[in-house]
Amino acid sequence: MASPVTSAFRTGLLVIQPLRRRHCAECRGGPLSLLVVEDGAPRCLDCADLGHLVFLPRGDTALTRRSREESSLSAVVVRFNRRRGRYERQGVLVEEAGLARAEARCLADAEARRRRRMRDVRRRAAEDVRFTEAFAAEIGRLFPGCPAERARAIAAHASVRGSGRVGRSAAGRAFSEGAVIAAVVASVRHVDTPYDHLLMSGVARHEARRRIAAGVEGVLAGWRSAGAEADLADAEAG
Repeated sequence: MASPVTSAFRTGLLVIQPLRRRHCAECRGGPLSLLVVEDGAPRCLDCADLGHLVFLPRGDTALTRRSREESSLSAVVVRFNRRRGRYERQGVLVEEAGLARAEARCLADAEARRRRRMRDVRRRAAEDVRFTEAFAAEIGRLFPGCPAERARAIAAHASVRGSGRVGRSAAGRAFSEGAVIAAVVASVRHVDTPYDHLLMSGVARHEARRRIAAGVEGVLAGWRSAGAEADLADAEAG
């Protein structure tokens, strides 16, 4: 059965940054800053025949990709994040000559890659504006009484790129009614009720939500009924 590490990173050789002091099972050297697990036991990089590689921290995607292309031997370096309960990539080990060639390639086209990044930034910004406007419009459709400025604020908060909020979920990107309502409920909970104060005073989250549920529903009902009243007025005027 594959280990949790190899299951998460199916990219070839893996090297681990250990969280506790470990020694090599072969040469007894240590404590090890990096190790390879072989047959269930830790090995230092020298005993694993990886000691000649150099560490390249994560952060520069182009340099990392090109360093691995230029190296006949490379390994991914990972470390366990206790809070998230998973292994996370820290960088790569590559051949020193391969890293030098990759750096030369990156320097050669640095300006072109900078211009491409700027174009991508502008394109994503324009996409984000359109998405936020559409999300706000959907809030207005479901809650006609919600002030336009508030709808825009809710949409902007829910749809921040990379935030993991409901607006960036698959349902949010599809403007599903459930996702839009969830974004509005979250805003009302934090802005229009004492929910945050309850949490800060030590009230458990589920109990705090129970206490403010009526207040949340009251605001939502008011925003919904405003639309119904407007429709009725239009019908009578017609």
